[in-house]
Amino acid sequence: MRATVIHGPNDIRIDEVPDPRIEHPADAVVRVVNACICGSDLWAYRGVASRVAGQRIGHEFLGIVEEVGSEVSGVRPGDFVVAPFVWSDGTCGFCREGLQTSCPHGGFWGEVGSDGGQGEAVRVPYADGTLVQLPKEAAGDEKLLPGLLALSDVMSTGHHAALSARVRPGSTVAVVGDGAVGLCGVLAAHRLGAGRIIALGRHQARTDIAREFGATDVVADRGEAAVEAVKELTGGLGAQAVLEAVGTEESMRTAISIARDGGAVGYVGVPHGGSAGIDIGQMFDRNITLAGGVAPARAYIPELLPDVLSGAIDPGLVFDRTVGLDGVPDGYRAMDDRSALKVRIAF
Repeated sequence: MRATVIHGPNDIRIDEVPDPRIEHPADAVVRVVNACICGSDLWAYRGVASRVAGQRIGHEFLGIVEEVGSEVSGVRPGDFVVAPFVWSDGTCGFCREGLQTSCPHGGFWGEVGSDGGQGEAVRVPYADGTLVQLPKEAAGDEKLLPGLLALSDVMSTGHHAALSARVRPGSTVAVVGDGAVGLCGVLAAHRLGAGRIIALGRHQARTDIAREFGATDVVADRGEAAVEAVKELTGGLGAQAVLEAVGTEESMRTAISIARDGGAVGYVGVPHGGSAGIDIGQMFDRNITLAGGVAPARAYIPELLPDVLSGAIDPGLVFDRTVGLDGVPDGYRAMDDRSALKVRIAF
C-alpha cells in the first residue's frame, strides 16, 4: 500500500509500505476514506520536532473497517468509523475517567513502529476502545465528511480548550490563535453558549471563518497591543475564559494577560516555546486558573457527533483545500507557507 512518510525536514514522500495486518486479537484494519494534515505535523516537517527518517506521519482519519481481530466486538467489517488521534484500550482507569490520552496501553498514530493516518490503510490497536462508529451512509456524503474528520482532532481539541477555560453560557471568551484548532475553539465556545467571543488573529480568511463560527470581535494585534485591545473591548477587565491554541511563549503570555481576574486559561497549543510565557506570580495575584493539555478526543467525539450529523455545527469549514494522496507533499508546503489553513486528503 501507499502512505505518507517523512524522511527529514521539508521532505515528505508517498512511499510503498507494508500492508497493515491483524497483529493482536484486539486489532482492526481500517481502509482510509479521508485523512488530513495537522498544524502539529508541521513541527516535524520544519525539523523542530525530531522524526526518524522513514517514519509514518498523520493522526486524523475516517475509514471503513476491513478486518477485525478475534477479541473485537464493537466494530465489524463494513463499519464506517472515525479514529481519535490517540488509540486507547477503553478499559483502564484513565479511559474510564475520560482521559484516554493517559492510557498506559495507548499511543499516537505515526509513532515509530505504528501506522500513520495519512495512508491507504491503518492497523488500529485496541479497536473497541479507540474507534467510534459513524452512520454508514455518511461515508458517501461529501458535504458531511469534512465535519466528521474534524472530530478526530481539531474540533475535539477546541472543545477541550473551551471546557478547560470553563466557558459558560453568557461568558466573555477570547481565543488566541487563528489556526484550525483556534477556530474550532471559537465554534466550541459558541456551542457552549458564550455571550461574547473575541478572536485574536490577523489573517482575514481565517477570521472570516471565526466570525461564521460565532466570533463577535476580532483583534489583529499581537503581544502588548493585543492585550490592550482586549482590555479595551472588555472595559479593562479581560475575558472570563481564554483559549490558547498556539503553544508559543508569546501566545501563552498573551493568554494569561488577557484573562480577567478569577478567570481561566484553557491551553491546547502544542508547546514549542518552553514555559517562559507562564508568570506564576501574575497568575497567583490575579487568581488565574490554567488547565488543558492533550485533548481526550475519544471522550468528546460521542458528545459532539450528533451536532455534526444534524448540521448544528460544521467544523469542516476549516478545510480549505482537498488533495489526493499524491498531493500530500504539496499540501504540507501549502500549510507551511500559510496558503492553506488545513488540508484534507481524499482517497
